[in-house]
Amino acid sequence: MERYFKRDTRKLVLFFCFFVFLFSSCQEGGDAGDLWGQWRMTNSDSQFLNFSGKVALFRDNKGTQVFGNFQHVGDSIFIQCVSIEQRLADTLFVEDRFGFKPFTDIRVKVATLDSENLVLTKDSQTWSFTIY
Repeated sequence: MERYFKRDTRKLVLFFCFFVFLFSSCQEGGDAGDLWGQWRMTNSDSQFLNFSGKVALFRDNKGTQVFGNFQHVGDSIFIQCVSIEQRLADTLFVEDRFGFKPFTDIRVKVATLDSENLVLTKDSQTWSFTIY
């Protein structure tokens, strides 16, 4: 009887450790941290920038979407956009519609980041977003 109880206790401890590990690794937003979510450009009702995990998504209401990998380091965000089909339209969408250049190596400073507002800057340009 004692041996049976010890096995169940070990299983229970193992299950508890696994549950704690699983729960702690499933944080909302993952690597995105405070950037996590869908941000709407304040001067537009149709342009959005989403952050989740390590993925940035530029999109509009017409269904155009361009993905990129991003890193948030200190007060900077680094985004490397990817055009799976290598379409010029994807590059133009990010560079012309959103104003983020160059397509494969975007570097912007975070001027403001709180629960409702995101302001990004680069040189003399400023982009303002609100959480959507």
